[in-house]
Amino acid sequence: MRAQRTGGNVGGVVVNNEREWVLRACAGDQAAFANLVEAYQGPIYNLAYRMLGSGVEAEDATQEAFLRAYSRLSSYDPERKFSSWILSIASHYCIDRLRRRRHGSVSMEEINHWRWLPDRRPRPEELATQSERSSEIHALLEELPPQYRLAIVLRYWQEYSYQEIAEITESTESAVKSRLHRARRMMAGMLEEQSQMDSVEEDAQRSESKHAMSSCF
Repeated sequence: MRAQRTGGNVGGVVVNNEREWVLRACAGDQAAFANLVEAYQGPIYNLAYRMLGSGVEAEDATQEAFLRAYSRLSSYDPERKFSSWILSIASHYCIDRLRRRRHGSVSMEEINHWRWLPDRRPRPEELATQSERSSEIHALLEELPPQYRLAIVLRYWQEYSYQEIAEITESTESAVKSRLHRARRMMAGMLEEQSQMDSVEEDAQRSESKHAMSSCF
């Protein structure tokens, strides 16, 4: 799920007034910021869930992304797309969490249990498990370096263009294409390795089955 452009619809919310919401939010209007939360909480949650592989951690990441965005509104550049800005904040948080996880230093963040709006929609992971082998996908994503994982998620699940991914990740289009190419090669290699392992296991099972049958005669 991705946030639509101006004039579109996000999670049932028309965002043709997004620029106005941003300007009002920067002026301290909490109701305007609540509209932005409603528009982007779905895409941010989906991003965090794909990156972190946990519904609980994705909720924390979504909450933290909006808390950080709200506290940094004074530094927001109105000429920059709000979607790129908020997704960049969420991406940095997820990458930092993954790096600390790999170093064994992750603990539950001290999160204020405050929400702008209650989210009554089905959880994205609940929808995902209905249409894909989410556990297998997560297993592949978890093997990728955080920056590669982020590029894959933004490109193939959020369906952003190379230019948009470059804006979100604060890099260049060539860097994005390079990460995607390397990530795809890594995932292809993992799939091939898994296929070979499955083939060896099947051969072993067939061999055991034949041995068991021959012992019966």
